[in-house]
Amino acid sequence: MPALVLLGAQWGDEGKGKATDLLGGSVDYVVRYQGGNNAGHTVVVGDQKYALHLLPSGILSPGCTPVIGNGVVVDPAVLLSELSGLNERGVDTSKLLLSGNAHLITPYHTTIDKVTERFLGKRKIGTTGRGIGPTYADKINRVGIRVQDIFDESILQQKVEAALDFKNQILAKLYNRRAITVEQVVEELLAYSDQLRPFVTDTTLVLNNAIDEGKVVLFEGGQGTLLDVDHGTYPFVTSSNPTAGGACTGAGVGPTKISRVIGILKAYTTRVGAGPFPTELFDEDGEKLRTIGHERGVTTGRDRRCGWFDAVIARYATRVNGLTDFFLTKLDVLTGWEQIPVCVAYEIDGRRVEELPYSQTDFHHAKPIYEMLPGWSEDISKAKSFSDLPKNAQAYVKALEEMSGAPISAIGVGPGRDETIEINSFLS
Repeated sequence: MPALVLLGAQWGDEGKGKATDLLGGSVDYVVRYQGGNNAGHTVVVGDQKYALHLLPSGILSPGCTPVIGNGVVVDPAVLLSELSGLNERGVDTSKLLLSGNAHLITPYHTTIDKVTERFLGKRKIGTTGRGIGPTYADKINRVGIRVQDIFDESILQQKVEAALDFKNQILAKLYNRRAITVEQVVEELLAYSDQLRPFVTDTTLVLNNAIDEGKVVLFEGGQGTLLDVDHGTYPFVTSSNPTAGGACTGAGVGPTKISRVIGILKAYTTRVGAGPFPTELFDEDGEKLRTIGHERGVTTGRDRRCGWFDAVIARYATRVNGLTDFFLTKLDVLTGWEQIPVCVAYEIDGRRVEELPYSQTDFHHAKPIYEMLPGWSEDISKAKSFSDLPKNAQAYVKALEEMSGAPISAIGVGPGRDETIEINSFLS
């Protein structure tokens, strides 16, 4: 199984960092293929907690080469700061590879992101304000700045001039903001060139050669399926493709080389930012999930919206990603409920709907139809095998597996690296 994709099967924050880190010691390369520092992973190793925003989780595994692919948008200041923070904690970051084709987030991208959200008011999307959307927009509009451009001052100057010629008109005339000078941006970006140069390479060539040689490559998605710009709850989505297809375009590896696609599912559901969320809770149960699960965004610091497990979303993720397995996380958070509701379908205008509606209007009006499953009160954090779980916890996992359409091959029963039950190896 040389190439695997690991991605979020809900709205992100499912625990992908834990899953990637679990596999990190067994794989040769871990690749981020989309998104930017709007994503975040928390990885707990022993008594140490690491918050990663832009770097692949595999950077914490000594034998693994972490890769930032061409589909990622990179804020160079954030990248260098994150590398410095890990170095200070004794983590070796020298093996990092960065695609020369990845696009750079510049100062004007973050400025435009923030002022646009304020301008939209009640219609705002709920972005992180980190310049991700404007950078992807420039990429599609063919006026973006790539990592390789900071090694050629002449090209960089021309590209920044072309980008700011239009953007300064918007900043000054629409948003009443001061224009940004070309010299300011060029000088800042050139200052990163010497620090970034050792990491930059043709990552597409490296990864394809590695797969051909039988090396194990893990592609790690940021955010989640329902935040995909094509397949998510548009327009309340990110600006890239966290779904499995994004791994091919965002890393330059053909689909025939992908052998397994693993979806990360939280045992309940959370979401950060605006947009529809059928199972969202506004009562004591929602607050209890938020408190016990420590549901606060790694990157944003915002409280996550919390709700019960949504099997409709899980089935959708299985379909659009071609999932072969699930990793179920945070099962321990549900300990203590006498009964646990699970959304098995929606009611929309009096109709029962069992698949995710393609219409934005229908999804906004969807009301969850719940099936009640018996809960458990026993501490499950020390469980090492599926049989160690209480019978009701086993039944809950089996029910979710049947409803979601793919086997659950691993279960997280706590935040630690060793607090995982592995049912079937992802690498077998």
